[in-house]
Amino acid sequence: MKFIPVTESERNEMLKVIGKGIEELFSAIPDNLRLRSSLNLPPSLSELEAREKAVKLEKVNKELVCFAGGGVYDHYIPSVVEHIIRRPEFYTAYTPYQAEVSQGTLQAMFEYQSMICELTGMDISNASIYDGATALAEGIYMAIGATKREKLILSEGINPRYLEVIKTYLAKRYQIEMIPLKEGVTNPKGFEVDDKTVGVVIQHPNYLGNLEEVSTFVEKAHAKDALAIMSFDPISLGILKTPGELDVDIATAEGQSLGLPMSLGGPHLGIFTAKKKFVRKMPGRISGKTIDHEGRIGYVMALQTREQHIRRASATSNICTNQQLCALTAALYLTALGGEGIREVASQTTQKAHYLAERLENAGFELPYNKKGRKSFFREFVVEVPSGANRAIELGLKEGYLVGINLTDFKDEWKNHLLISVTEKRPKEEMDHLLEILSM
Repeated sequence: MKFIPVTESERNEMLKVIGKGIEELFSAIPDNLRLRSSLNLPPSLSELEAREKAVKLEKVNKELVCFAGGGVYDHYIPSVVEHIIRRPEFYTAYTPYQAEVSQGTLQAMFEYQSMICELTGMDISNASIYDGATALAEGIYMAIGATKREKLILSEGINPRYLEVIKTYLAKRYQIEMIPLKEGVTNPKGFEVDDKTVGVVIQHPNYLGNLEEVSTFVEKAHAKDALAIMSFDPISLGILKTPGELDVDIATAEGQSLGLPMSLGGPHLGIFTAKKKFVRKMPGRISGKTIDHEGRIGYVMALQTREQHIRRASATSNICTNQQLCALTAALYLTALGGEGIREVASQTTQKAHYLAERLENAGFELPYNKKGRKSFFREFVVEVPSGANRAIELGLKEGYLVGINLTDFKDEWKNHLLISVTEKRPKEEMDHLLEILSM
């Protein structure tokens, strides 16, 4: 209990008031789960010693040239983004529960929502959810509430990690039908929508980087009054049609690529957008802009349907954070780059990915889903490594390279398949050296 800043006498006084001892306070915890031995901790350190130890631990981390993606990407972040986000009024502020007292926080949320709507072409955006996986799962859960149906049709092209989260959310209470992939894309003839279908869920570009014919799935869903739900890549919208243009009902994404560092996996940002008719069913928070009685612009919390604010039965979600700092970072990134900047990042990412894919193919590597004549992919592509995907990863680490993701971990049929990702940060020299590593 040393971390609690009270003296022994103060602690005893508090226990006396409540009429319980320390053991009674923890009596709800089963005895077999309680630690009865002392913690195996090293002796305490002075501040100087602790700082030196931290520096040594930091040096153990090795910065790698990153060709791995799968939802988290190594993009360049303009220095102005980090400079602004580290201002104390932003960096030290958590989620204010009486947000109306902070006009700055509400305006930041409003500006973020506005930029995300402009980027996606969707009607409404909330002030963010944990990450891309939970955003998609929350979108599906919202669709269930809106349609009152029980069957979901999901593409096998969705990020496998996202699928795990979705299945956890649904907890076997709803019927799930998977649409198989055919030549690396979702088979448009591999499913049928009926009157029990909540919606069709697709990722575009899909997990393998390939572009999907989204309109086909939207049309089949809408023909039966089901919803079209899409997980998208924010950077891809610099060159691809937006979810709004594709007429999807709910569109979600991982927002890490919008100015957030990879950070060993988080914290990141869930982007959540939808058509206007779903505004009162959306999870998270929505900030609105208004005018007071004196004509001054003001910002208000327009919607916050969490279980902490309304009756549990009426809550749309149990998500208990809005990732506000991460959302503000994304807004700063979008401001710094603007429309032209996003298009340039998307264009360079695409060109460099296609350059590397062509170099690998010319060197004799098999690109199972992107052979000559079919190059419809963004950022990521799959390559078969005859010498073994794990061996390639080990060799890459010795060279200071993270060469890709071993897809064998997800499907046996993807044995020795690497998922390689390219961003605008990768120069020609690094891509050529990656080819050398894979050829070893």
